[in-house]
Amino acid sequence: MGCMKVKDLDNITGTLSKPSKMPGWAYGIPAKECKTGSKLAKIPGTVCHGCYALKGCYVFPNVQAAQYKRLRSITDPRWVQAMAAQILRHKSKWFRWHDSGDIQSLDHLKKIFAVCLLTPDVNHWMPTREAGILAQVTPEEVPVNLIIRLSATKVNGSPSASWPHTSTVVIEGKTCPAAEQDNKCLSCRACWDKRIPNIAYGKH
Repeated sequence: MGCMKVKDLDNITGTLSKPSKMPGWAYGIPAKECKTGSKLAKIPGTVCHGCYALKGCYVFPNVQAAQYKRLRSITDPRWVQAMAAQILRHKSKWFRWHDSGDIQSLDHLKKIFAVCLLTPDVNHWMPTREAGILAQVTPEEVPVNLIIRLSATKVNGSPSASWPHTSTVVIEGKTCPAAEQDNKCLSCRACWDKRIPNIAYGKH
């Protein structure tokens, strides 16, 4: 992939996104295709009800088209190498998987592991609600430069006990400072920090 042009990379993987909140780049696929989240989105009181990735700019036709292109690309045999090349060419130390969407299968998760191994100087963070998929791997299998946070299902729910790194959504007692920082991470890197077992996001 070293001699592959940017246009070729974009054709294989789709483009990366640059959320204004984040310190680096991100990658999103359609939230409608979340295996668990799409079901939770219909249930009041869950963290997926009122999902930000099912409204606003995320539902614009051009955004949806880009997300579905990325979703289809995951089965391309060149995806791992091309994704690694995409991330490296953007020269960012911080990367977020799935600012929209979630892992689709164990094979998808293992491909993400492979991308992380090819980008050892990048700090990767991936939130997920796919506990069933995550249960098929052990924490020891996760590359050292990737943190996976298993998200709680209900607002004000307890962190999952089945995975060492988690996130919750709370009405009070949030630990994420973004709401007081113009909805930006700024200098905070807690989501990527393996020394922090749980991140509590404020309900919004």
